Amino acid sequence: MTGGRFRAKWIGAFGVCLLIAACGTSTAEKAGRGDIAMEQFTAEQIFERGEYELERNRNEDAARFFGEVERLYPYSEWAKRSLIMQAYAFHRAEDYENSRAAADRYIQFYPADDDAAYAQYLLALSYYDQIDEVGRDQGLTFQALQSLRKVIETYPDSEYARSAILKFDLAYDHLAGKEMEVGRYYLKRDHFAAASNRFRVVVEDFQTTTHVAEALHRLVESYLALGLTDEAQTAAAILGHNFRSTEFYEDSYRLLTGRGLKPQPLGDNWLTAIYRQTVKGEWL
Repeated sequence: MTGGRFRAKWIGAFGVCLLIAACGTSTAEKAGRGDIAMEQFTAEQIFERGEYELERNRNEDAARFFGEVERLYPYSEWAKRSLIMQAYAFHRAEDYENSRAAADRYIQFYPADDDAAYAQYLLALSYYDQIDEVGRDQGLTFQALQSLRKVIETYPDSEYARSAILKFDLAYDHLAGKEMEVGRYYLKRDHFAAASNRFRVVVEDFQTTTHVAEALHRLVESYLALGLTDEAQTAAAILGHNFRSTEFYEDSYRLLTGRGLKPQPLGDNWLTAIYRQTVKGEWL
């Protein structure tokens, strides 16, 4: 189910009449204000009003109408359709908590239904769409990753799997960016050990992200400042093997040669183990 499938139908009279001639106020509008009890209408009529509100971008009102279908006709086919539409309407309204709750109910009640994949995708989006700048708390990013992974693994053949993979990669890159930000913070304040620990996390745990080249360069800087020349030269060797054409390698090379050193694997440390894997083509 996608946004393009939500085709609204004009139902100005909610299936009763189009207009009240005397005052020009539609029955649908009165129902929307609560002047007419929802119990007077069929599940289909209330559902169609929800679609109508979506078409007008009144997403919270749409969610309310879909919720009425679920309340009044809880075991009907319309209730099932309304629940997934309610999750969608809440998401459009950026009410992510309620969107997540509706999507989760759908998954619990209808796990084998065709729209269960979309419900799981909406649940993941309820976390993913709250990820913004790198500096914010990353709890939502972890939750987004877990939910996106569930879409990918549980519904690999669905139309949402590919989008989930793309968003998973972006969220994963986002986490690496957070580690880099904290590492740079420590580095600027000459807390070299703390900085190197953050950059190590990126190199070891986020090897497929866009931040690895910089992380290796920052390791060269940090280890040189700490007097750990074997580690610095090994980090530069890995950087040269995988990212030779980058400015990060050029900067690392200048740093080393300025001290009479060169990029090469030395010693027995965590970086030499990665270098051996890299040479064998197993690291990236």
